[in-house]
Amino acid sequence: VIFFTKMRVVFGSAPRQWHALSRFTMQPAASRLLAAALACSFTLREPFPVSARVNVDLSTTVSALQQQERTIEQLFQKATPSIVFINTYTERTDRVTMNAVEVPRGTGSGFIWDNAGHVVTNYHVIRGSKGAKVAVLSAEGSTKTYDATLVGYNPDKDVAVLKIDSVATLRPLPVGTSNSLRVGQTTLAIGNPFGLDHTLTLGVVSGLGREVQSPSGRPITNVIQTDAAINPGNSGGALLDSSGRLIGMNTAIFSPSGASAGIGFAIPADTLSQQVPTIIKYGKVLRPAIGISYV
Repeated sequence: VIFFTKMRVVFGSAPRQWHALSRFTMQPAASRLLAAALACSFTLREPFPVSARVNVDLSTTVSALQQQERTIEQLFQKATPSIVFINTYTERTDRVTMNAVEVPRGTGSGFIWDNAGHVVTNYHVIRGSKGAKVAVLSAEGSTKTYDATLVGYNPDKDVAVLKIDSVATLRPLPVGTSNSLRVGQTTLAIGNPFGLDHTLTLGVVSGLGREVQSPSGRPITNVIQTDAAINPGNSGGALLDSSGRLIGMNTAIFSPSGASAGIGFAIPADTLSQQVPTIIKYGKVLRPAIGISYV
């Protein structure tokens, strides 16, 4: 008599159906005993190599995680008064009164550069606008809005400088250096994505020496890549290191949808340290030229 016995054999966590063919009649008790023995022999095998197991480090205590959280909270609270919210406006003619009226054009971010009231942001944040208002958050938590004047800009580096006249004490953002950055360092991005003021996102330095296109079409080199979430409205915001120092200005994202995809770019602090003082002094960036002229 030929019959089939069906047994379920387990390899690790993936069950398989095996069909055993027998030519001999077997007592039911013996058949069940053999099936159990075979199943045990397969089940007791090592499902994965020992070297492939993931070792979990349980040495990190809750107090260490809480200390890390407090450090991030303190960095954010210290940097918040230095990050500003920028509203830009354009002028349109009212069809009824034929008067020029201000119409909101867009929003962006920026940060206080010095005690004189200079605010640094991206050129593309203020491009095409007739005016801008800068909202500054005080250390006490109150917000005050100032009319800003344009000092100058450099579209080739996507940098612009505004100025506000504030009677209150301003808190400039400490500027660090970007030439010693390493991939894997912690980054904190603070800005106003989608109009949500003073939003904090965390990430790491994902890459260095990247290149993005400026509003003028020229390439911006040595750009910092980060996976900290950067969305529309973050432009001109600050990218900080774990010490709370400025290492870059959030500028662009790479995304098929227009929202954050974990690939953001920031203009390095060393570039800003070269561009901003020149713009403040001359209103533009002076480039060297060959001393030859036609007569």
